[in-house]
Amino acid sequence: MFVNLIVLLIFIAITVFLGRLTVRAVKAQRMWVKILGGLGAGLLTLLLAVITFLGGKGLAVMYIVPAPVPDLTVAGTPEQVARGEYLVNVACVACHGANDGESMPLTGGLDIMAGEGDEDFSFAGSMVSANLTPGGALADRTDGELFRAIRYGFGKDALLGMMSALPYRELSDDDTHAIIAFLRSQEPVTTATNGGDDVNLIAVILFYSEALFPLPENNDGVITAPPQGATAEYGKYVATFGECRGCHGTDMTGTAATALSPAIPNPRVLVGAITLEQFIQTMRTGVLPYGKAFADFMPWENASRMTDDDLAALYIYLTTAP
Repeated sequence: MFVNLIVLLIFIAITVFLGRLTVRAVKAQRMWVKILGGLGAGLLTLLLAVITFLGGKGLAVMYIVPAPVPDLTVAGTPEQVARGEYLVNVACVACHGANDGESMPLTGGLDIMAGEGDEDFSFAGSMVSANLTPGGALADRTDGELFRAIRYGFGKDALLGMMSALPYRELSDDDTHAIIAFLRSQEPVTTATNGGDDVNLIAVILFYSEALFPLPENNDGVITAPPQGATAEYGKYVATFGECRGCHGTDMTGTAATALSPAIPNPRVLVGAITLEQFIQTMRTGVLPYGKAFADFMPWENASRMTDDDLAALYIYLTTAP
């Protein structure tokens, strides 16, 4: 934070200095100084003012606390641990699992900013998934802090980039408690780093200021899940804890391409053209009925760990008008 704040203060100072130069140029006696100096210094001032504003806005989003830490102690019953294990395997392994998100344990270490070609954002810093075993980030976190991290995407002192972009703020209290119970039940594993975000002002401007990682809304109320069953309502909830809505949009109709990500297709079109059995087979294998594999960025492995009943509910939701 402090490095980015210092850089932002330097930008503010330069902006003020160029602004004063602009005023002096406009007041100059010579016309060419008025035009060239005023225009050049004025444009630079405007550019730096925009950068400074976006940087300040991004830092505010990163460090404004969206919600207090609740006073919470999870019981950790066998039922909670079992439910939490299921949810973690569906939702958390892809980023926090070992071997770059392929399997348990949840030792983390995946830098989501690192990639190849257009998908490499390492110039803006790093976002390394945390070690979520009792030997890692959990060691100095209370149950209340874990609850806030899951629901609001806010860590001990700053917004957690990717977590805040996912739809877990709609996860029920009971399921959030279940995830915490399972995380606490794991064997501790020690790693070289516990993960975390280390981003520079470029990331602050690109990601946080434009609400790619939005400030979560404060929801002090108790959230309950709909009854499990073959309904569109429960299918929407499956799309929530399965992270589907985090990429395909809140109503699962796809999202437009941006400078930072490709267009995400509307899955309702595909799913509406296949049977339930074909849908389940596709989610289990990552291969569409006509033989084409999903794109590399499609985390179909998440859905492959769902039960048939949950996949059936998801199918009903996707074949029901939004």
